[in-house]
Amino acid sequence: MKKRKLGNLEVSAIGMGCMGFTHAYGEGPEEQEGVRLVHKAFELGCNFFDTAEMYSYFENEEFVGKALRELPRDKVVISDKFWPEKLPGHTFAEDKLSEAGIRKTLEGQLQRLGTDYIDIYTEHQMREGNEEEVAFIMGKLIKEGKIRAWGQSSPTAEQIRKAHAVTPIAAIQSEYSMMARQWEKDVLPLCRELGIGYVAFSPMANGFLSGKYNAQTEFKGDDLRTVITRFSKENMNRNQPLIDLITRYAAEKHCTPAQISLAWDLMAYESLVPIPGMRREERVIENLGAADVELTADEYAAITAELDRLTVYGDRTGLTNLASVPESTIDQGEVYKK
Repeated sequence: MKKRKLGNLEVSAIGMGCMGFTHAYGEGPEEQEGVRLVHKAFELGCNFFDTAEMYSYFENEEFVGKALRELPRDKVVISDKFWPEKLPGHTFAEDKLSEAGIRKTLEGQLQRLGTDYIDIYTEHQMREGNEEEVAFIMGKLIKEGKIRAWGQSSPTAEQIRKAHAVTPIAAIQSEYSMMARQWEKDVLPLCRELGIGYVAFSPMANGFLSGKYNAQTEFKGDDLRTVITRFSKENMNRNQPLIDLITRYAAEKHCTPAQISLAWDLMAYESLVPIPGMRREERVIENLGAADVELTADEYAAITAELDRLTVYGDRTGLTNLASVPESTIDQGEVYKK
């Protein structure tokens, strides 16, 4: 597996997003099978695993802790995120983003993960106005060895600049794919300028860019694709030219549409690391294999030029039919179900 740098940390070029093991995309694998798949990814060279306290309200962290327990700690890079507001189960009186609140939050996460440090600790979504204070606290935690590096999730360019000036940021974690390119305007260029890594979640647009779904596909239960507009039947049909584009290049490169989608992401920035979800062994092999699919500069430019001419319909933030997702909180298009 090829490697990339997020700050001073060396990680596999493609990481594993672990959210789907406990919720968000319908019924997932049994825990034992999920652990096996994490180990399979590690065997194939993946050393970067992403979770968050918000995912299933702590259950995902517990799963990741179990999955990584048998792997050498110094060979894996754990990315974990803290939500800026209190979650069910947080009983401390302090503000969540105060130093005391962050420390109590972190101790709970370390316990669930079964480790004494987190490699990249990320503010999950952003609360306005306290970027410098949070960055200062992160600097203290780094000096104490409780975290090795820190990051922000879905920040604005201004928020990045404010925080980075206090304690250098290792990585920004935001959506990025052929269907979500708005960060090319300011955030990605700023990451290049400041030497900040970029962790791309939903790099295949929640699976849309895999080419495995069409307007007849039925999504059920707590699958977030029941409520995001790019998966409406109308938009699935309207976005078919995008799938046709990816499929054409996949045939030329003798790979899959998912691999073309991930290979295109990797070309966007030398310090960009996609973290697709993968809940079956064939998906683990396919997604991690995308690191070996090389687009030439001309191919990347040609694909990008065609993307520029296409209109993308729907996104992951335009949520509808929210009543179909019970007991959930919705933030910027993400559905986190307890």
